[in-house]
Amino acid sequence: LLLFLPRSKLNFCLPRFGQTEMSTNAAIDLALDRVDWRDLAAQTEEQPRVYTPGEVLMPEAGFMRGHGTFVEDENIKSSVAGVIQKVNKLISVRPLKSRYVGEIGDVVVARVSEVQQKRWRVDTNSRLDSILLLSSVNLPGGELRRRSAEDEQMMRRYLDEGDLISAEVQNIFEEGSLSLYTRSLKYGKLSQGILVKVFPALVKRRKMHFHNLPCGASVILGNNGYIWISPTKGQEEEGGEGGFAQNLNEHVPRADREVIARLRNSILALAKCKLMIYDTSIQYAYEESLRYEAHELLQQNAIYDIGQQTQARLRDADE
Repeated sequence: LLLFLPRSKLNFCLPRFGQTEMSTNAAIDLALDRVDWRDLAAQTEEQPRVYTPGEVLMPEAGFMRGHGTFVEDENIKSSVAGVIQKVNKLISVRPLKSRYVGEIGDVVVARVSEVQQKRWRVDTNSRLDSILLLSSVNLPGGELRRRSAEDEQMMRRYLDEGDLISAEVQNIFEEGSLSLYTRSLKYGKLSQGILVKVFPALVKRRKMHFHNLPCGASVILGNNGYIWISPTKGQEEEGGEGGFAQNLNEHVPRADREVIARLRNSILALAKCKLMIYDTSIQYAYEESLRYEAHELLQQNAIYDIGQQTQARLRDADE
């Protein structure tokens, strides 16, 4: 870009560039000083190999190619950067970074993008918008009955554009879009809290995705990479009015807000270090973060320190 600037502006830019370079060199934090390379070598042996686009996976003879692969010169090659998966003779590559690909039964955190006739369009971080039908939600009070024209006219009172919800994947349409439902009282509109976005591949699939952590906050680990952190509700508040109750006017104490902010930064540290995110790893990362102030968790040295200590504790727990 400097080649296309006038001489007057070029002379003005060069001294500033030199000053920036000198100030940056004075505060460099080398990875060599903070990473235990012996520990990293031991971790590399346990982790699956990552294939790059165009790399040969295996000969085509005797195998079928799946998603993330193509055939060239009688060899099956990877079309994305990811980890190989074998199901009998089917060879596919699961990409490290991709949009969410839903499965039936997945728990998702989503945002309503549009209100349509008898259904809501919902953003679930997938290629296509998902669908939440009016017949797939519990009405206020949890009553089960046939939906009428009055219910259709009051759809915006239930869910409006921009509202966040927790739901479950009920069905997958032929074109790949998802059908959601919130017929259980544990699903529904989300109230006060904070949304954290990570890669869907980092959220570990488990039987339970709703957790009340010992630190005093609740998390919903969406399989789609959206994680919701909120103050822990009392037993009398569980369920609400058919999943549509909110406490937007309720004051959240400062201590709860600090816990939520620390949890948010701890989850982002796990994602930055490419560690799997589930209840145990989040709890370990939160405990390791207590050595820092909440705002210090945004610094690189604190992020890598928390990631390294959390991975060591998880490895010790598995042994």
